[in-house]
Amino acid sequence: MLKVLIPTLMLIPTVWLTPTKWLWPTSLAHSMLIALVSLSWLKHATETGWSTLNLSMATDPLSTPLLVLTCWLLPLMILASQNHTAMEPINRQRMYISLLTSLQIFLIMAFGATEMIMFYIMFEATLIPTLILITRWGNQTERLNAGVYFLFYTLAGSLPLLVALLLLQNHTGTLSLLTLPFSSPLHLSSYTDKLWWAGCLLAFLVKMPLYGVHLWLPKAHVEAPIAGSMVLAAVLLKLGGYGMMRMIVMLDPLTKDLSYPFLIFALWGVIMTGSICLRQTDLKSLIAYSSVSHMGLVVGGILIQTPWGFTGALILMIAHGLTSSALFCLANTNYERTHSRTMLLARGLQIILPLMTAWWFIASLANLALPPLPNLMGELMIITSLFNWSWWTILLTGGGTLITASYSLYMFLMTQRGPLPSHILGLDPSHSREHLLMTLHLLPLLLLILKPQLIWGWAG
Repeated sequence: MLKVLIPTLMLIPTVWLTPTKWLWPTSLAHSMLIALVSLSWLKHATETGWSTLNLSMATDPLSTPLLVLTCWLLPLMILASQNHTAMEPINRQRMYISLLTSLQIFLIMAFGATEMIMFYIMFEATLIPTLILITRWGNQTERLNAGVYFLFYTLAGSLPLLVALLLLQNHTGTLSLLTLPFSSPLHLSSYTDKLWWAGCLLAFLVKMPLYGVHLWLPKAHVEAPIAGSMVLAAVLLKLGGYGMMRMIVMLDPLTKDLSYPFLIFALWGVIMTGSICLRQTDLKSLIAYSSVSHMGLVVGGILIQTPWGFTGALILMIAHGLTSSALFCLANTNYERTHSRTMLLARGLQIILPLMTAWWFIASLANLALPPLPNLMGELMIITSLFNWSWWTILLTGGGTLITASYSLYMFLMTQRGPLPSHILGLDPSHSREHLLMTLHLLPLLLLILKPQLIWGWAG
């Protein structure tokens, strides 16, 4: 565990001591090495499920894919941000990379934690770098409002979780994830137990976000700089799903009664946010709302607590992390050239940038869950397990997949096809940096088709 954490910690002094002209190449090479080393976690599977144990951290089949995704994303964020921050003073560039690195440190400690309180502290600590990224490097003046929304939604949701965890500590005497699943089952029956149940899950449902408490997400995504959008979509939303999977194992007797309203909200949210996507004019906003819709399926998969539901949720989280991050990068390449996120103002780009259109096409197809991509594996497993629980859900999930296909194609056609507007005259050509960035997003997605066991989680 430390062979990844310590080099990540050392990346911060490296960034501040590197000469100016070597800043970006050095930080990229260093973070790419960390990402490659983290792949070694994927091969260790012990009989207990836990491996690479040290005193306070460990990996198991559930956290390993998310840890690897976290490490994989830092070099991609550095690649994507180079042009965005090129005009800034050098100290601000160093600060920017340091914030991204600190975010990775907190995330590794959150996903690797074997103690629920340590997980909680790291879960909250990720707020700080993300908030600074949004409010300092965002594009529009609206970014301060977005930062306030982001901070207070997440904080208000997660304070009940702290109380719930302290109560659990009093009851069981431990908060270690290694022993909690084996502790004596809790007899949850009273009214306060129901409140405790809600407190445990509320923080994660806000972070996911569940439809209804999702208002912070489009604001934060749209106003954040490119690296902020990438890390929000790819990893920070997954903290919610990961926390839910860890906690729900302990909330057993109440979940089958109390989860109905949340399941209905999640599945209704798939339909609603999909429909909102069909009417978006802003490209980043469309991708942000599509994230809410995909996470609705993940919430559904986790709440019905079947092995298929859990596996589908984990596969969809990993696949969505790579896909939506790729889509944000593509939206950013458009923004850097046209300085507008409005889809009507920058369409017909296939004529000028045909190679970028190929990337757009693959990413849009991944977003609408084309077989045999992992996106489809995850969605099918969740839809099957939901259908097995109640066949009425097929109306909501089926409608959701139909709308997802519609808005993905709508996004592709609006940005790439059609006549080129007359105001677009001289655009920069696409750079090899951008092609490398897209390759590193979509190649893992395509390779996972060949060996999906890596991201199956506990079902494997």
